[in-house]
Parts: sequence; structure tokens; C-alpha cells
Amino acid sequence: MVEQSAVNRLVVGSSPTWGAQYKNMLNHVMENLFDPLKIGEKLFSSRLMLGTGKYKTSVDALKSIRDSECEIVTVAIRRLPTDINSDNSSFLNKLNWEKLWLLPNTAGSQTAEDAIRMAFLGHELACQLGQHDNFFVKLEVISDPKYLLPDPIGTLKAAEFLVKKGFTVLPYINADPMLALHLEDLGCATVMPLASPIGSGQGLTNLSNLQIIIENAKVPVIVDAGIGSPSEAAKAMELGADGILLNTAIAQAKNPPKMAFAMNLGVKSGRLGYLAGRMQKKYYANPSSPNNQISNIE
Repeated sequence: MVEQSAVNRLVVGSSPTWGAQYKNMLNHVMENLFDPLKIGEKLFSSRLMLGTGKYKTSVDALKSIRDSECEIVTVAIRRLPTDINSDNSSFLNKLNWEKLWLLPNTAGSQTAEDAIRMAFLGHELACQLGQHDNFFVKLEVISDPKYLLPDPIGTLKAAEFLVKKGFTVLPYINADPMLALHLEDLGCATVMPLASPIGSGQGLTNLSNLQIIIENAKVPVIVDAGIGSPSEAAKAMELGADGILLNTAIAQAKNPPKMAFAMNLGVKSGRLGYLAGRMQKKYYANPSSPNNQISNIE
């Protein structure tokens, strides 16, 4: 038996389980640094949500969802099989749905009526996973096949109906501050403005409007679409966004699991920076060690 080195004994102690103990301690510290995200009546510790499309392999998708530490996974209802549990064509039945929350989305719906129909199907599919109280729906009404910009009128119409039927509605919208307020007034659980066109990776091109939405919203603001890098995710969170929904930025990365982990860190860093409070910008020099300051360093 090889004797443990003095350095290792000093650093990690003699317990063979020090690694697990350290990880548990670190997780406990991290959990207490962040406030939970509340959507409807549910609380989530992660503020990063992931899509499930565009991955090259199912292995990439599964590892990315794991490494992102997300708790909400969105899936296009139109792509879901009628019986998830017996389906072998996708990776969805390999996910741990006791730890993940399904966010069905109405992608592909060109009218409010299409989206409403998809929302009810989404709830039925959530029930198959054992989430009988899951009435979440990511509401997408997109009648424009070229630019894929959400239809504000159709979104309002569908949102009003679904809220009245008891759904927890998360509407995907342009970065329109007035539309965001109208949807909030209807009872939507969040608003989900796009940062830039979906799948474009252009980043925060709607920065001014996003700031206005965030400043005036009384429901969580989830930035959805256009984020391409961890720094962009962090920037959105630093502005005060409550969460980020990503798909293409991770799925189309050269190494999706690594990008998922990087996005996880970016979202956490941005949120912590927002909670800490940024220093005030100044338009003159302000030395950290003024000339009249007496140094205690010898």
C-alpha cells in the first residue's frame, strides 16, 4: 500500500471521500450565493434553460444538458412522439425527468389557433413523463417563415386564451417593451424577448429595448434567441435578465458539452455580478491609491 504523501495529507486530509465532501460543500456555498428563479408557482435553482434541437448526436445533447446543470428543457411539441416512454427515435426518454422540468413549446405554429392546440398536446405529453401538474408552455406564434420573427397579435390572442385555461404561459416575443407589458397584464408568467434573430448568434443587438423591458417587468424576463457566447449570456444577466434560454449556441458549437458548461458559468457569473451591484461609471480618473492615502504596507 502506497503511503499518502505529506502534501496530499495537508491539502486533502486523510479521508478517501474528501473529493465528494469538498464538492458537496462547494455546491452548498454556490446554492446560497444565488436566489431561486420563480416561474408561476415553481422554483428553480438554475437560470439557464436549454433547447433540444440541432445537436449532431444524442450523446452531445445528453452531455450538454447534464453539464449545463439546467433544470428546464424545452422541446417542440410537433417533434415529440405520441408516446414518449415507448419511443426509441429520440433521447428524451433517457433524461431524468424527476430532476428536469419539461417546457413544451409551440414552435411551428403559424396562428394562435395552432399554438393553442399544441399547448394542450404539450400538457398531455408532460403527463406521460409523470408531470401531471405541468401546464407550462413556451408560446411561439411565428407566421413569417423567412425571418422567424414572432407574431405579436397572434401571441397576444393565444396567451389570453391559455392563461384563462390555467396554463403557465412563457411567450416568445420581439424585444418590444409595450408588448411585454400587455402580456404581463394578461397574466403571463414570464416574457421572453429575443436578443437577436433566432439561431443567428448575433448577440445582444436589441440591448436598449431589453433594458427597458427588464426595468419595467414585474415578471421574470428570460432572454431567448440570438445569444452566441458565454460573455453575451453574462452581459444579459448583468443587465438584470432573470434567465437565458439557449439552443443553437450550444448545439452547433465545436464541443457542445464544453460550451454548455461555459454558458452555465456565464449565466451564474452574470447573475452574481447583477446581485453584487456594478460600480458607478465615472468620466474621470479615480486612482485606487490616492496620493494622500497613507499606506500600511511596509
